[in-house]
Amino acid sequence: MHLELAKTLRNYDRKNLSKDILTGLIIMAVSIPISMGYAQIAGLPAVYGLYGSVFPIILFGLFSTSPQFIFGVDAAPAALVGAALVEMGIQSGSKQAMAVVPVLTFFVAVWLFVFAFLKAGKLVNYISAPVMGGFITGICTTIILMQVPKLMGGTAGTGELPELAEHIWATLGQINLPSLILGLVSLVILLVMKKIMPKFPMVVVLMAAGVLLSYFVPISNWGIRTLDAVEPGLPVWSIPDFSAIGLKKAVIYSLSIAVVIMAETLLGENSFAQKNGYRVNANQELVAFSMGNLAAALTGCCPINGSVSRTAISEQYQGKTQLTGIVAGISMIFVLLGATGLIAYLPVPMLTAIVISSLLGATEFDLAVRLRKISKKECLIYWGAFWGVLTLGTINGVLIGVILSFAEMIIRTAKPARCFLGVQPGHRHFEDLTESLHNCEIEGVVIYRFSSSLFFANIDILQQDIENAIGPDTKAVILDASGIGSIDVTAADRL
Repeated sequence: MHLELAKTLRNYDRKNLSKDILTGLIIMAVSIPISMGYAQIAGLPAVYGLYGSVFPIILFGLFSTSPQFIFGVDAAPAALVGAALVEMGIQSGSKQAMAVVPVLTFFVAVWLFVFAFLKAGKLVNYISAPVMGGFITGICTTIILMQVPKLMGGTAGTGELPELAEHIWATLGQINLPSLILGLVSLVILLVMKKIMPKFPMVVVLMAAGVLLSYFVPISNWGIRTLDAVEPGLPVWSIPDFSAIGLKKAVIYSLSIAVVIMAETLLGENSFAQKNGYRVNANQELVAFSMGNLAAALTGCCPINGSVSRTAISEQYQGKTQLTGIVAGISMIFVLLGATGLIAYLPVPMLTAIVISSLLGATEFDLAVRLRKISKKECLIYWGAFWGVLTLGTINGVLIGVILSFAEMIIRTAKPARCFLGVQPGHRHFEDLTESLHNCEIEGVVIYRFSSSLFFANIDILQQDIENAIGPDTKAVILDASGIGSIDVTAADRL
């Protein structure tokens, strides 16, 4: 397996330095509330979300071939780990949870390396653009719905659409008006600034304003929540306690998490790559995922995943290389060593508005509009993937999209381009009889062109076309097979 270390940093263009550093600092700041929240969903203390935003993101940056994708503690793996703890009867935040989670993360890293060895990354090549677009939009919409209650002074939602809708409805009954006003004003400011001054680092200004607001104004008395304070210090490196969970359970639970990380992150990476005109090496990306999760396991963290929301922020502020992620990881070290006190001054509604504004920019509803004009079938595939992710979860949404893609491909192949041929008087070449009124059949001869691979799903069409064309005066049937690339046993027997 050939690996290219720090591929996106080679022959570095210095004109990108300021953009990468600024974007990295923004990613670090935005990662604080996101990673702390997801760490708690995964059954760990909030500070472990910050630990997961240091060495895993740096290692991913060194191994990744994607110039812009960002790694970090994210929703899907955290939710799966949290669900696994519930099934095993382990209390969230307990010492047992803190022992079990790093073991699961370690086996996730092992599985991802096995996927890379088996070159499983090629599977993403069989996923079409409508599936990718529906998947990314579904993920973004899911995370936005998770964040909406935090605008209203509540807590983040979990699960799929039914659970998220139920949580939003419950939060509506106890809205904190000052939180909602602060969150909506922040969201409007960000969306307007994105339109009129997209390169201006409004996120940094907004976060600084939030810290000042919390410091000088008693917003807690108004019910506006700020982030929880965390103890200063870097994560401690240690080997996971493999006796904390049975081997069979660890392997089974970690496999499902690893599959989700592979599918979600590779789909996200390829979606951004197609949109921005570059390519990623899927198998090396799996190695990068594995190395990031190995670092997470050795520092006691939950499994790490590619983050669409943070990548959308990176794209908005023009991060050009993985220096963005490396700067985010290094700057998080300085936060953990000496600036954890500032975390407690960050208003949650403001940070939520930042996440939602970036996710709105990453949705691809415009693709659905274009597909509706071009191909209703591909539009159906897009919405199938979108609603699948939103209502059934990441993996099920991808599976629905892939199944719809293959079904559409089979249907398209089963109804191939075909025609009967004739000649124009005075010409020697053969043409489709329907192309011109001057094209004539050759008396007593049926000439039929079939332009597709011939297999069990379409041989019946060929047979019916030819049999329907044969008349009492037909003396010969000529099959133009120049467009037939292959013939399976069923079709050969029928011929």
